[in-house]
Amino acid sequence: MHGRFTWYELYATDMAAAKRFYPPVTGWGVQKWDHASADNPYEMWTANGEPFAGLMPLTPEMKAMGAPPHWLSYIEVTNSADTLAKAKGLGATIVFGPETVPTVGTLAVIKDPQGAVFATLQSENHSDGFDGTAKLGRMSWHELSTSDWKAALSFYGALFGWQKLEEMDMGGGNMYALVGHGSKQYAGMFNTNKEWGDMPPNWLPYVNVRDIKAAEAAIKRGGGKVLNGPMEVPDGSWIITGADPQGVMFAVHVVSAKAASKAASNVGKKKKAVAKKKAKPKKLKKKEKKKAKKAAKKAAKKAKKAKKKAKKKKR
Repeated sequence: MHGRFTWYELYATDMAAAKRFYPPVTGWGVQKWDHASADNPYEMWTANGEPFAGLMPLTPEMKAMGAPPHWLSYIEVTNSADTLAKAKGLGATIVFGPETVPTVGTLAVIKDPQGAVFATLQSENHSDGFDGTAKLGRMSWHELSTSDWKAALSFYGALFGWQKLEEMDMGGGNMYALVGHGSKQYAGMFNTNKEWGDMPPNWLPYVNVRDIKAAEAAIKRGGGKVLNGPMEVPDGSWIITGADPQGVMFAVHVVSAKAASKAASNVGKKKKAVAKKKAKPKKLKKKEKKKAKKAAKKAAKKAKKAKKKAKKKKR
């Protein structure tokens, strides 16, 4: 669906090291991609046996541009050409593509007007993508740290139809905006605090894990770093921001029962609204029948009176 996060890729300097680090932290499996080759190695991360992300080495072109190892988040689009033209018109830079990959679709890498990098995918195999419902082992939150979140939301809103759904004060007037479609939350946006150092705008993916303490222990045991947390957030969920042994930033979170209940409630409300909409014509028909019956009764009564009146005149 247009505007939903749909795929992720980890570009690593050492694929073997990445495969040793992430599974104990996240519970992921690893699966070979049939179309990979010795010249173009590519493997897939799986959750419950289903692929949802890829793993590949940094390309020579990326290295030449000075790109470090990183995670890249893909957002699904219905028409790649239209999206890229619109993105450029809104002040973005096309870093790579469009490129069409057989059996996959057309992809491109974009740098937004503030400098955060993301990718788009016009998929050959339709996917609903992340609909706001957290699934164990999957990426289930996305966070944009930027220089101007309001300008960023204006850009992503024009490109993907995203809207601000809620806003929270992180302290000192630094706001955190929750964005998405309708009642479905996809991501958070906030302005980078200057006290955190010279950090460029970036998208940070979150993995939904079962146990925050176990994830923390696995990060440390695997040679990664815990940069922030474990920290409880307003909805009762717990999060950790970390870096893997190659310096790639990522985050994990345990979704609270309250947050999961809210997401389920939003789905329930939508189902009720759809059911109500479908049932509406039937109610209208019932009303119309009642109205017609009443009108017929009134007409019959009137006709009876007229008949009586006519009889009286004849006498």
